[in-house]
Amino acid sequence: MRTRARIAVIGVGNEFRRDDGVGWAVLARLRERAAQRPLPPGTVLATCDGEPGRLIGLWEGADLAVVVDAAHAHPGVPGRVHRLELAGGLLAQPQTTSSHGLGLGEAVELARALGVLPAHLVVYAVEGAESALGTGLSPAVEDAVEPLGRAVESELDRYRKTAAGRPA
Repeated sequence: MRTRARIAVIGVGNEFRRDDGVGWAVLARLRERAAQRPLPPGTVLATCDGEPGRLIGLWEGADLAVVVDAAHAHPGVPGRVHRLELAGGLLAQPQTTSSHGLGLGEAVELARALGVLPAHLVVYAVEGAESALGTGLSPAVEDAVEPLGRAVESELDRYRKTAAGRPA
């Protein structure tokens, strides 16, 4: 009998490609907060470059996976956040694309084929302005980090409350 849910929070990106590092920045903020306010038991915080095999390995076996990634939209609004949820086995596709060659959609399809999708998947995609080599987020994306960290914490709290009502 399982005593606690496994939750994976994954920041996807490359911190050396400016706004593509937003997922890593949100994870860093969550790690800082976890020192004062512990996350739900069984929560794993991880960063990933977005390679589908590594991403799948991080969420495999998770009851809840929350993924934070940069996205490109045309036209875009830097700092705008999209929340996507796996519903009925399909991930809603926004009018954005991943900043990686193979995106999150491909990882979801591969995980589905392998039978290793998390039970519940939520994606936060942040529209970026800068993807050139370099460190530091653009001002609009930097402004999204704090509220996005709070949104992820709220996601974990909602899930914990919902999971507490389910039989073990």
